[in-house]
Amino acid sequence: MTVLLAIFVSDILPIFTIAAVGFLLARLLKASVRTLAHVVFYALVPCLVFNLLVTSRMTGVQFGRMAAMSVLLTLTMGLIARLVAIPLRMSRPELSAFLLVVMFSNSGNYGLPVVLFAFGPDALVHATAYFVAGSVMTYTLGVFLAAAGRRSLRRALIGIAKVPVLYGVAVAAVVLATGVPVPLAVARPVSLLSDAALPMMILVLGMQLERASIPDRPVLVAAAVGLSLIVAPIVALGLAALLGVAGPGRQAGVALASMPVAVVTTILALEFDVAPAFVTSAVFVSTFLSPLTLTPLIAFLTR
Repeated sequence: MTVLLAIFVSDILPIFTIAAVGFLLARLLKASVRTLAHVVFYALVPCLVFNLLVTSRMTGVQFGRMAAMSVLLTLTMGLIARLVAIPLRMSRPELSAFLLVVMFSNSGNYGLPVVLFAFGPDALVHATAYFVAGSVMTYTLGVFLAAAGRRSLRRALIGIAKVPVLYGVAVAAVVLATGVPVPLAVARPVSLLSDAALPMMILVLGMQLERASIPDRPVLVAAAVGLSLIVAPIVALGLAALLGVAGPGRQAGVALASMPVAVVTTILALEFDVAPAFVTSAVFVSTFLSPLTLTPLIAFLTR
């Protein structure tokens, strides 16, 4: 019990402290979560992904394994979520929202700091690869799912093309492929915006939690939270064994896969108007229950 308490205080509580600041900003000052979400979505996250890609020092094999684990975990959870959704009889927007919250975990603003605090900088390098692959999935497949909730296939595809983080990935790929150094006049502002991304995302999380209310269909929330916090870690452990991911990579990958529902899903739900109340409730419940699952999981992974 002492070990679990120490893990919670050192690795998880700092995230909740920053989220509490966002909660108070929204509750006391009526700060606009939509405006801050736009800042994160259109400015900070593209810089974060670009900076992580161009500064990574992982080998190609290590990066490939972590990326594969991230992609396979996302697709597997999507398949499981689709099967679970069949008897629940969801509307089209509800189904899009359900897939979003189950498939995409909070591997960025929650997961990366937790991995650093719990497992150290070596694991953080692997976590970065997982997060980058997950970010690409989020802002392609995730945006498509959100857009498809209320739009035609054509309009959904157009919506993906308008997501700025994809251009950050494309520019980073060009830099890595050509070996051209990033000019200092570009690198410094990008680095500053990248550094701001994680705390700002946690603030958005806290501000979104302030808006949480009792969901219309609590069964959907319970199903989504159960899949995110209980089923996803089991799937991640199996994928790590299948792909030969061990050591710090296994710690990082399993931990990130086991995070609560991604805060970015609330941003996408707001942006595309797909059951935002349900998504916010799923983020709220999974986030507050996550210490109960993450604390023993971290203890297991550090054995």
